[in-house]
Amino acid sequence: MDEEFALDDPTQLLDSASDFAHHPGSLNDAAVKDFLDRFPLPVIISALQTKSDVPGLENTLVACLERVFKTKYGASLIPQYMTFVQVGLKADSQVVRCLSCKTVSSFLKNFDDKSIYAIKLIIDCDIYQLLLDCLINGDEQVATAAIDAIKNLAQFPEAVGIIFPSNINEATHLGNVASRCSSLGRVRVLSLIVKLFSISSSIASVIYNSNLLSLLEAEIRNSNDTLVTLSALELLYELTEVQHGAEFLARTTLQLLHSIISNSSMESILRSRALMISGRLLSKENVYMFVDEPSAKSLISAIDVRLGLLDSQDTDERESALEALGGIGSSIQGAVLLLTSFPPAARHIVHAAFDRQGGGKQLVSMVFCYQFFNRLQNFVWLGTE
Repeated sequence: MDEEFALDDPTQLLDSASDFAHHPGSLNDAAVKDFLDRFPLPVIISALQTKSDVPGLENTLVACLERVFKTKYGASLIPQYMTFVQVGLKADSQVVRCLSCKTVSSFLKNFDDKSIYAIKLIIDCDIYQLLLDCLINGDEQVATAAIDAIKNLAQFPEAVGIIFPSNINEATHLGNVASRCSSLGRVRVLSLIVKLFSISSSIASVIYNSNLLSLLEAEIRNSNDTLVTLSALELLYELTEVQHGAEFLARTTLQLLHSIISNSSMESILRSRALMISGRLLSKENVYMFVDEPSAKSLISAIDVRLGLLDSQDTDERESALEALGGIGSSIQGAVLLLTSFPPAARHIVHAAFDRQGGGKQLVSMVFCYQFFNRLQNFVWLGTE
């Protein structure tokens, strides 16, 4: 930043920026313009770059700029300072990197015309690659802000080719990015993929066709780290909650869940999570449009077998299995499968509902019983129409 914007004594700026950053309620464009008339952006940026050793200055100016760029007026100024954003994304300071990621989000969310101009700025300043670096190498707050920025970028149709390059050898292809990462970095890349998947069915289709969902399955299958596997399973659970997810998750995911639930050597907490995911996935009515009945029955059978192996000490896993069956029974097709499997897996829910020693588990099972038989009643009623 030019010397003409340098401050010998940043005290006045620090005091005013602190008042601005901590002003109660929202700030309108007029308030932001008034503040920037007194302290132009080049002055604030110069102080941030040259006076970071002043106690409290960096955090105060970062909080101030974050509020500035969240407004429509502040966001309109971002294109003029994209080089500052570029430098900020590479900064050693984590708070500055986080601010820069959030500034990219503000720019993209407040851009009136979702045209090629915004994408050109992103490309010219190499913003996407820098966001990926923040995702992988930043602290948790920076990584979260980077994911939000990339999600906002994905709202632009012209950006899909940037985030999902057709050339699988591109350095920014998410498969290649994940392959170069530590286990933590891979989980963050997978988290990004899940967040992008949730945006729309069309983007989910691009992710599926790019074979990126296989990265999540591979992490679950191959990791020897329980925490990493659990993190990947949490992301898979998040995927099952996506409205349009069933179409893309159905068959291979059922096979993966079956293998985890049937694996007695796995940690109980991992099987419990796989059970919960199974219940969540098979509770969706539309999943049965995309998965064949034998695969669904096979997974239900695995849950049934696992329940038969559990003793009274395995309370968490048992409750997860019962909850999974209850979830499956909350859909009409799922309820039918629970009753027509051999032996009928629905018996576990009924037994638990009338287990006097079950405590809270008994109450939950009674609720599932009610849902289960209610669904069956609906099924029978529909069949008589």
